[in-house]
Order: sequence, then C-alpha cells, then structure tokens
Amino acid sequence: MSEADPLIECVVNVSEGRNPDTLEALSSAIRETPDCYLLHRDVGPGAHRTVFTFAGKPEAVYEAAFRIFSVADERIDMRRHRGAHPRSGAVDVCPFVPVSGISMQEVAAGAQVLAQRVAGAFNLPIYLYANSASVPDRFNLADVRRGEYEGLADKMRQPGWEPDFGPALPHPRLGATIMGARPFLIAWNINLAPGATLAQARELAGRLRESGTKKRPGLFPGLKAIGWFIDEYDRYQVSCNVVDPDRVSLARVYLTAVHLAQEMGTGITGSELIGLVPAQYLRSAAKGFCFDAGEEEEITTAVSVLGLDDLRPFSWPDRLFETVFRAAAQKDRRNR
Repeated sequence: MSEADPLIECVVNVSEGRNPDTLEALSSAIRETPDCYLLHRDVGPGAHRTVFTFAGKPEAVYEAAFRIFSVADERIDMRRHRGAHPRSGAVDVCPFVPVSGISMQEVAAGAQVLAQRVAGAFNLPIYLYANSASVPDRFNLADVRRGEYEGLADKMRQPGWEPDFGPALPHPRLGATIMGARPFLIAWNINLAPGATLAQARELAGRLRESGTKKRPGLFPGLKAIGWFIDEYDRYQVSCNVVDPDRVSLARVYLTAVHLAQEMGTGITGSELIGLVPAQYLRSAAKGFCFDAGEEEEITTAVSVLGLDDLRPFSWPDRLFETVFRAAAQKDRRNR
C-alpha cells in the first residue's frame, strides 16, 4: 500500500491465551490477508486473553477481522473459558481505529457492515460500542460487557439490551462480541509490589480511574482501571485503559499511583504496556524529565520513568505503532 492509502488499525481481544496452536491459527488468519499487517501479539496466559494488533487498508483489515471469527468458531469454546480479564465472548472486543486518510465516521460505517456480516455468518450477537454505539448506554465498553459471558442470557432479556445484530440469545460457544470504531487507546498495567493485596489493587484502581469509588471521585478523566491478580507474574496489578491519551499523562498517573500505594502501605515496582502505542504518548510521558531531547532520548526516559521493563525486557522500537507498521510495509514491498 502507498502512503496515500487510507490506513486503519484493529486491536482485537480474543479470549485465548494458552493454546499455542490456536494462537498461531489466529495469527495466520491475519498474516494471510493481503494488504493487512500483523504488527503485534500480546499473549496473557493468566488473563487467558490475547491482543492482536494489525493494520492496513480498511477493506483488508475488516477481512482479516472476519477471518479471526472463523478461527474462533472452530477453536474456542467459552463454556470452558476461565481467566482474570472480564469478557463477553470468544472474540470479546473488536475495535477499529482510524490512523490516516479516513474519518472516524467512515471507520464506524465499515465496522457496522462487518458486524452485520459476522452476525449473519456465525449466528452471533454483536453489540456496537464507542463511536459506533447505537444508543448512549452502549458507548462505554464496561457497560456493554457488564455481566460477562455468564450473564449474557439474562442481560439480553432486559429491555434495551438486545444486540444490534444477530440473535437476542448468546452463542453457546462464542458468547457475544462488542465491536466499533474508537480513537487510539493505551492498554497499560501498573504492577504492585509483592505482598500487596487484591483490596489494595482495587482501591488504587478506584482512586485513579475516572469513575472513582462509592466514597470519592476519581482523579483522572479518560482513565478506566480495575484491580486483578495475574498468576504468571504472581503479582497484583492495576489494569488500565487510557481511553483519552491526549488528556491523560501516563507519567502523572504512574507517579500518582506510586504515592497512593505508599499511603496504603504497599508499593509500585513498574508497569506493563499491552500492544503498541503511538510514539507521541511515550514522548509526552518524558516531559519534565528531559529537555531539548530527541525522540530516542525522550522515549528511553519514558521507559525508565514508567518502569516498562519491570516484568520483562522492553524494546521500545518494537512497541511504537509507527515504527512497526513502517517496517511491516517495507518488508511487504521487498517481498513483492
């Protein structure tokens, strides 16, 4: 594809993080779609969830997403699924992000066409959310997902909670999918120190997130957060979705978490980035810590400030959307 072509990203979350054959089948479905590039795969065994980031021409990205559903239909059974992350279905959430040369409205329209196609092909309930939401109550992902897979049947019987497409009955193996267009989102986990408790992780999440707690308002508009335990790290985390990264400073959230954790009698050891991030948001996290620096120094500083190498080595060139997409497109051109 050329630089003039419209470019969109999909960050599909699949409820599978433990079966390598299934993960490879899902990856192949993306790689084998012409004009679509698999940029990153973030596997979470404890969450029993994998985030696939891919991008390309809109029609190619929508086609790759459809192929993801085909693999899930063959290989995933939600009746046997258990994991730390909230989920409603095998392909739990399927968001599309306009990157360049295309409007949010156009991406939302494309997502709606795909939702109708998927619902018909797999007899699967689809809810539209975010910028594709059909009603205001469905804008927020957490509201649509509330009740999870196990509560889908009861939810669909409630007035106003019929799916946008597909039957008003959960698919027994696939559950339901939440799909739509949205801006860039940063998925990011803050690591509590060994010895912390679930109550501390949940309290810290409530203090930080926009919705706050029953007792007090939250500190950061544009931030969603929950507390959970991840087995493979033997660690509690505050799992964050930065839904408005232009308003939410990663460094401010992180340093506030450090301060609040100390008040609670525990600590923060670092954080974990899920998937890819546009360079501008890591560079902005370094503001105030280095001056008149270039991109490399700013990003290296952000990695240090946020402790992104706490749980495993962090190679930032492999985690910037722009860098990874450019390399994938160049490789594709060489192979033609």
